[in-house]
Amino acid sequence: MTLWFVFALMTAAAIFAVLWPLGRSGRPPNGGSEAAVYRDQLSEIDRDVAVGLIGTPEAEAARVEISRRLLAAAVSPRAPPIASHVRLRRSTAIMALVGLPIVAIAVYLPLGSPRLGDFPLAQRARAPDATQPLDSLVAQVEQHLEKNPTDGRGWNVLAPVLVRLGRYDQAVRAYHNSITYNGDSAERRADLGEAIVAAAGGIVTGEAKTEFERAIALNADEAKASYFLGVAAEQDGRTSEAASIWRGMLAKAPPDAQWRPAVRAALVRVGGSGASVLSDDAAAAVQPKT
Repeated sequence: MTLWFVFALMTAAAIFAVLWPLGRSGRPPNGGSEAAVYRDQLSEIDRDVAVGLIGTPEAEAARVEISRRLLAAAVSPRAPPIASHVRLRRSTAIMALVGLPIVAIAVYLPLGSPRLGDFPLAQRARAPDATQPLDSLVAQVEQHLEKNPTDGRGWNVLAPVLVRLGRYDQAVRAYHNSITYNGDSAERRADLGEAIVAAAGGIVTGEAKTEFERAIALNADEAKASYFLGVAAEQDGRTSEAASIWRGMLAKAPPDAQWRPAVRAALVRVGGSGASVLSDDAAAAVQPKT
């Protein structure tokens, strides 16, 4: 708080120093000094005539011109033209002095981060660099999670990366922690089951099946869980049950679902070479017209 006060004081001082001249009234020209100059010039002409530097006609002409200027200076207004604008300049200076900080604060509050805490320099040095190799980034996240094991967001980010790297056992642990610290959800249960299947070499184990069933209990339309429950039925020799699960998925799926090709291929697989599975376009063509 003290630092903010110092910054505010410095800003106010800088603005005050810049705008202070605007608030000062202009100084009138020194009419008396101007008249004195003309008088000195008249005296100088008299001296030049006395020593013979200029002739009498030239001296008389110079006296007339200088006298004219002397009279003009004597009757000219003492206040400068800018004096009439002093009040306007002072008002402008006050508005700038008060208005600039208000505008700055009004812009900063919605766009800035006034409540963001300090980011220590040492922690900035350890911030992940997106150009680093993936293994190095994963190692940094793992080090962070060792010190902050309850960081659910960190586990949620790390788990799918571990799956892509083929570190399935560690991915299973990461998904368990993600569920523990982020809360239960059908998606997380399905992802956990998928990691268990990958760790088992593609076999839907009893543990994985339990996770998929939990996902379905949380969301009956969880596609990944439904697909792997069909795979479990297929692996157990219950191909008709697997086909029924996958047909149900295709019947409810939106046309642009990314997993439709994989489910159709699985349905062909359990149906044998004589199975006929309509494509999306063909299925749409045989739908009754409304």
